[in-house]
Amino acid sequence: MVNLQTAIYSRLNSQLNVPVYDAVPQAVDAGDNSAFPYVTIGDDSSGEFDTDTSNGFDTDCTIHVWSRYRGRREVKEIQQAIYNALHLHDLAVTGYHTVMVLFQSADSFMDADGITRHGVSIFRIVTEEV
Repeated sequence: MVNLQTAIYSRLNSQLNVPVYDAVPQAVDAGDNSAFPYVTIGDDSSGEFDTDTSNGFDTDCTIHVWSRYRGRREVKEIQQAIYNALHLHDLAVTGYHTVMVLFQSADSFMDADGITRHGVSIFRIVTEEV
């Protein structure tokens, strides 16, 4: 649902102090830390959330944090800011009413390159047509 992704992007872009991307515009070189940290909107999975009177979607959306900070602090601070921006917030989804936005889970770990910290947060978002 492109309208939902647009709403998530708009909300995160207005609330976070780091760049938010759908696709990172530059090549991330293992030797160049200047592009970090940043956030990407990842995969989502949607199912039906229809009622007798309206159509809707129940969507799990994944948000990624990428950092080259040596410890875990930066990833966790950005994940907290994402939580603050999305959890229980009424997103402005064109053509839909936000029923709920709920935080589901978060993980942080070292990426396979051995220098990039990676945070993954999942939110459940339920919307219905207006």
